[in-house]
Amino acid sequence: MDGKNRADVKIGARVSIVLKADQRTGKRTEGVVARLLTKSSTHPHGIKVMLEDGQVGKVQEIK
Repeated sequence: MDGKNRADVKIGARVSIVLKADQRTGKRTEGVVARLLTKSSTHPHGIKVMLEDGQVGKVQEIK
């Protein structure tokens, strides 16, 4: 599943995100969702989340 629909992304879910600094390269970081930061129901680049370790990025894949 991709992370473009807010309803698909749940707190506690294991996800793969792209950090702001890695947007050019597309390097992904894995972690567990702590907070959902995007308010809209969908986003073309992925729902923005904060991981449990404090990193913020856009969801590319839900594991």
